[in-house]
Amino acid sequence: MATAGGGSASDPASWSLRFLSFCVLLAGLCRGNSVERKIYISLNKTAPCVRLLNATHQIGCQSSVSGDTGILHVVEKEEDLQWVLTDGPNPPYVVLLEGALFTRSLMEKLKGTAGRIAGLAVSLAKPRPTPGSSPSMKCPNDGFGIYSNSYGPEFAHCREIPWNNLGDSLAYEDFSFPIFLLEDENETRVIKQCYRDHNLSPNGSAPAFPLCAMQLFSHMHAVVSTVTCMRRSSIQSTFSINPEIVCDPLSDYNVWSMLKPINMSAALEPDDRVVVAATRLDSRSFFWNVAPGAESAAASFVTQLAAAEALQKAPDALTLPRNVMFVFFQGETFDYIGSSRMVYDMEKGKFPVQLENIDSFVELGQVALRNSLELWMHTDPMSQKNESVHNQVEALLSTLEKSGAGVPAVVLRRPAQSQPLPPSSLQRFLRARNISGVVLADHATIFHNRYYQSIYDTAENIHVSYPEWQSPEEDLNFVTDTAKALADVATVLGRALYRLAGGTNFSDTIQADPQTVTRLLYGFLVRANNSWFQSFLRQDLRSYLGDGPLQHYIAVSSPTNTTYVVQYALANLTGQVVDLPREQCQDPSKVPSENKDLYEYAWVQGPLSANETSRLPRCVRSTARLARALSPAFELRQWGSTEYSTWTESRWKDIRARIFLVASRELEFVTLTVGFGVLAFSLIVTYCINAKADVLFLAPREPGAVSY
Repeated sequence: MATAGGGSASDPASWSLRFLSFCVLLAGLCRGNSVERKIYISLNKTAPCVRLLNATHQIGCQSSVSGDTGILHVVEKEEDLQWVLTDGPNPPYVVLLEGALFTRSLMEKLKGTAGRIAGLAVSLAKPRPTPGSSPSMKCPNDGFGIYSNSYGPEFAHCREIPWNNLGDSLAYEDFSFPIFLLEDENETRVIKQCYRDHNLSPNGSAPAFPLCAMQLFSHMHAVVSTVTCMRRSSIQSTFSINPEIVCDPLSDYNVWSMLKPINMSAALEPDDRVVVAATRLDSRSFFWNVAPGAESAAASFVTQLAAAEALQKAPDALTLPRNVMFVFFQGETFDYIGSSRMVYDMEKGKFPVQLENIDSFVELGQVALRNSLELWMHTDPMSQKNESVHNQVEALLSTLEKSGAGVPAVVLRRPAQSQPLPPSSLQRFLRARNISGVVLADHATIFHNRYYQSIYDTAENIHVSYPEWQSPEEDLNFVTDTAKALADVATVLGRALYRLAGGTNFSDTIQADPQTVTRLLYGFLVRANNSWFQSFLRQDLRSYLGDGPLQHYIAVSSPTNTTYVVQYALANLTGQVVDLPREQCQDPSKVPSENKDLYEYAWVQGPLSANETSRLPRCVRSTARLARALSPAFELRQWGSTEYSTWTESRWKDIRARIFLVASRELEFVTLTVGFGVLAFSLIVTYCINAKADVLFLAPREPGAVSY
């Protein structure tokens, strides 16, 4: 049928026009970002420096809201910096800095050059800096331990021993420009090639455009201090329907378990005695979520996991006169978040174990870098001024020495009695109560660890290495010399805990398994996604295992990968496999013989089947639990507290980096001018055509009569 307009619905011209329009639209949808891909090369494996805040100030880095852009300049030796600071004609610059040059002295030069520095990209140093590299403080957690100007003033602020003597405090500085770590060598090579192709000119002359540039996005929302950012977030939450939170407290969970199960619904009786074995879980570095912490954390908690397994195997473990509590504290790097929270909960009756239940306290500090057979037993001289505490500490040290006598590879030593404790969780407990405690460490005075809280505190730092020809599965089961040494320390710890708990019969039979230690070290420091770690995790937690090592930064989204893996490793090593189907394992209250007040239950993936094509899931019952590791300052809303940690992490919307070519300012100005000219010409032509439309375009004829 003919239409009123005189056309046909099946007109080939009309159909062709519609088809062409569809093709253009489809092409736009499919290749709408092709221009961006041709202009920019995104850097996908980077780690930013982010902003952290405490009660008094801010540290870290940030970019402007729209990101900071600068001409790329590679600095391979300190003399190359002259071009960036004074000679270069095209500021601002983004500096690609060789990792070995990333020092406080050089960063102070960059920090003091306003307007010429847009950002910094740091490549990993290979080999790592030989003298050492520690961006932490010389006196870690200064002001939040037991020593102060009113209590042990001679020990306050590490006056007697600068424990981390290589610390330059770089990670506690505030920078007004973004700083990124380049984690991928291939991306670093691409950046350097772009620099050589476009920015490098002979004889020091100015290079010709186009030039290679880098853009860094890491704008932070929080400023000034935790007091300011928490107040702003609180106001937003109170008066806004869609509040914009600007910072979050650093928080996670402590992992803990009991040798003998206790009722979680009630506190222990005052005469119940508990021996505490403690260590830390976390570390940090200058860059966000890059915290390998091999010596500063991982080696210690791996050793304690092995000791827990060895002690649990003692025939009379469940009948010992005293109980043993294993604790893995989170957030200790940031002014003792985990230990201060546990002490607070014990004081407030929010934890089943109370401070008065603690009989003795044994903590593992850094233990993987023993230069000889010596392991040092650090104690607090101030609390020992009390004769009763002094006698208890002496008994504790004697028990440790007896326990080490049967392990020739470990020789326990006592530092000078007047020497203070190193930075340790024990200090937070001593602030609340005089208890008998000791910290075991591989150093008598200053740290042996030359990469404390550094990106270089990796498996290499504690001499964990594997033959090149082995497969990943063979590496997992390859017992390294470090694993053997840490297994010896775990044996001493396990035997000491057995004796401290009142055991007398089987101390010499307690033996840590080097195979367990080597698997744990491989999983935490080399490759988390391995068959053994997969076997003891729940199915929904598989994504927590990456192809590289786990990072031990506390973060704000919890529990973190490390927390979960340590909890399930502890459950696997100390718990029991019980014959419960999945539904009952996930809800044991329906089973009369099980008690959720005494145990935790987990349905884990289990080991591979005989044909290695599937897994044999099972139910594991243990006492491994989580306890909140959030500073009491945030529960009390005392954001300016000097008693408790007040660290927060700023929020952000976008963190990314990319490189591209930029034209000269003259060409950009010409392009802008031509664009405006074309726009003006188009407007004039459009106006003229519209004004003469009645002449240029004939009105359509009225449709004639249609005959049938």
